[in-house]
Amino acid sequence: MTGKLYLIPTPISEENIAWAMPAAVQQCIAELAYFIVEHPKTARQFLKQISSKHALQTLNMQILDEHTPSDDLVTLLDPLLAGHDVGLLSEAGCPAVADPGAELVRLAHKNNIRIIPLVGPSSILLALMASGLNGQQFAFNGYLPIESNARISKIIELEKLSISRNQTQIFIEAPYRNQKLLEQLVKTCSDSTNLCIASHLTFSNEMVATRTVKEWNRSLPDINKIPTIFLLHG
Repeated sequence: MTGKLYLIPTPISEENIAWAMPAAVQQCIAELAYFIVEHPKTARQFLKQISSKHALQTLNMQILDEHTPSDDLVTLLDPLLAGHDVGLLSEAGCPAVADPGAELVRLAHKNNIRIIPLVGPSSILLALMASGLNGQQFAFNGYLPIESNARISKIIELEKLSISRNQTQIFIEAPYRNQKLLEQLVKTCSDSTNLCIASHLTFSNEMVATRTVKEWNRSLPDINKIPTIFLLHG
């Protein structure tokens, strides 16, 4: 019998973990001895927080990150195929959602391994819930292009899509480029377009605000180097 693959959302802030993860989920994770992680050091810090029932240095940890070749993924399934339950976790938030893991999960399906997604924080859904924008029709676009002209073209495209489909467009940026992206958004989008900025989600200084672009132009927040989700609705 194969083991089960647990998909583990990890906290996106350093606040009280009880706010982000139910006690029953923490207990489930604490039982696991096999993990697939991005970084063993931070994974052990998280497992220490939830009082893993195993000595941290004895945990079996395999690495899955953006540099892992597709050909290596099959070996990550070995503990599962040997009957061990395994937890897949990324650095913050949900594995396989804007983080490594989707290809591994698909491979697990092909091997008839049971997949169990656990309850925990997703900055994308938290931002959408709090935005007041359309939660019936939305699209997550990941990172926008880095090059300025390509990024402006993408912003224009997303605004048009939002209008034509009545669809909330969600995207992210590396924190150190957040301020530049925000400035480009308010310069590029129509005055009447709604823009939500959701920063530091689940932190004590969390900020979620939805304004029209015209309103944002009067006063832009400083979100430089602050984890942020952007939501746009034309």
